[in-house]
Amino acid sequence: EELPYLLVVIDELADLMMTCPQEVEDSIIRLAQKSRAVGIHLVLATQRPSVDVITGMIKANVPSRIAFAVSSQTDSRVILDSNGAESLLGQGDMLFKPLGTSRLQRVQGAYVTEDEVALIVEQARAQREQVVDESFLEAPIVFAEDVEGEDGEFDPDEDPLLDKAIEIVVTAQTASVSLLQRRLRVGYTRAGRLIDMLERRGIISPYEGSKPRKVLISEHELERTVPVAAD
Repeated sequence: EELPYLLVVIDELADLMMTCPQEVEDSIIRLAQKSRAVGIHLVLATQRPSVDVITGMIKANVPSRIAFAVSSQTDSRVILDSNGAESLLGQGDMLFKPLGTSRLQRVQGAYVTEDEVALIVEQARAQREQVVDESFLEAPIVFAEDVEGEDGEFDPDEDPLLDKAIEIVVTAQTASVSLLQRRLRVGYTRAGRLIDMLERRGIISPYEGSKPRKVLISEHELERTVPVAAD
């Protein structure tokens, strides 16, 4: 069964890059490198086209570019690697640099009202039944930063989120780095360490290539695995 195409839109990249630039850049690069093979389309948008937002590595992995009117030649070069966008007229006037060519195409974007957007969305919804994964709608359990020891190093067998990670995978009866990232709001590295801890403790099966990991304990065994704090 073929999966549907996915469209990932980051509406203001600058906000993310100001929060945790290295982690965001790494995630975008990883997604851009792998997305083309599985039908994921990535759209990055920003109103601040500077080199600390649109980095060289991001540009190398996102070859198709669109620039609307900008205030300077410098901003134009950050987006398109050439001048031109500083002379655009606004109101949907844009320059498009497609994959595989350095030639810029001048394009006029159509104005779409909010009511028209709502009608298009409603038509799309009516044409195909929706299948919603409710777990994506749940609020994250905790917002947690990576916790370092006094010497600045991580203990590979201890993490304050370990018990919560056990509870999540046992309740869901599935285990993956992306699941822990989403539910615990941690980075890829820490979520990967938590998965390794779960494997060492016999909670989940070892890594078997493309096969999903199995959860080796049931939900009714959870209380014996994760001690319940006394009142």
